Amino acid sequence: MSKKRILILGGTGAMGRYLVPELISMGHSADVVSLDDMVSPDPDLKYIKADIKNENCLEELLKNGYDGIVDFMTYGTEEFKKIHKIFLNNTEQYVFLSSCRVFADAPPITEDSPRLLDVCTDKDFMATDDYALYKAREEDMLIDSGLKNWTIVRPATTYSTGRFQLVTLEAHSFIPRMLAGKTVILPEKAMACPATLSWGGDVGKMIAKLMFNPKAFGESFNVATSEHNTWEEIARIYNSLHPLNYITVSTDEYLNIIAPGQDWAKYQLIYARMFRRITDNTKILECTGMKQSELMTLRDGLKFEFEKSKSIDWNRFADDPRSLAMDEYLKKI
Repeated sequence: MSKKRILILGGTGAMGRYLVPELISMGHSADVVSLDDMVSPDPDLKYIKADIKNENCLEELLKNGYDGIVDFMTYGTEEFKKIHKIFLNNTEQYVFLSSCRVFADAPPITEDSPRLLDVCTDKDFMATDDYALYKAREEDMLIDSGLKNWTIVRPATTYSTGRFQLVTLEAHSFIPRMLAGKTVILPEKAMACPATLSWGGDVGKMIAKLMFNPKAFGESFNVATSEHNTWEEIARIYNSLHPLNYITVSTDEYLNIIAPGQDWAKYQLIYARMFRRITDNTKILECTGMKQSELMTLRDGLKFEFEKSKSIDWNRFADDPRSLAMDEYLKKI
């Protein structure tokens, strides 16, 4: 493959940090846009500090003439309506980050599984622009564009350096408590639900192998492992890395503690973490030539990233609102 120039939007996150070196190793060059000040000594890797949501920023960036664009940014439905054709008309391949959260509870999840947008009967939920819904609506915009130079990627829950998940809790809400020996509060009904957690390194490699791949144009892919574990099993894996003390409470109690009155948190729990997230990754493996046996197991992946994350100053998250709310709840019981 000839050398391609690729623009990566939001490329310093959980997947981007592994995608970028994969692309460089394949002989491409990458311009990575983020809000951070970063410098690379590699002539094939350039960091651009910019706010892609700025009205004129995207237009200026695309003047550079990129062969491919990988977009890790999130947009509201109305926002994406205005810009999706701009992306499609200004590159050879546009890779759009969607999510396995678009799917309804119908495992195993294939690329053709029913989406919440198409089958959910919860009128209050459907009236929102929830993450699972706006990602599906934006998928439809690409599909209905009349063009085929897009590729939709749907990661499952993805962990990476400094990024870990436990049901709906992100690292900053439970890792500091875990390290300090404090009790973490989790929703009881979610603990028996199977979840798919994928390592960012595997997801980055999958996306890299989709770039300029003729089989990827006009297609969607579940970029994930097929391994699945219940949240109870995942908690045990964390406990094997460092003692994890937790108690479980009812769904309503949990939501009232960590996110009172926040519908998005309720929908994330009910329509994502309490669904049976068992992913069929046959399509991505066949397209990329990868094998499930080559992917990182959850136990090995969490251990690897947990070791890498020991240099993080987790104490800076001591005032995390969810953690403080857990402290207040535990004082009362």
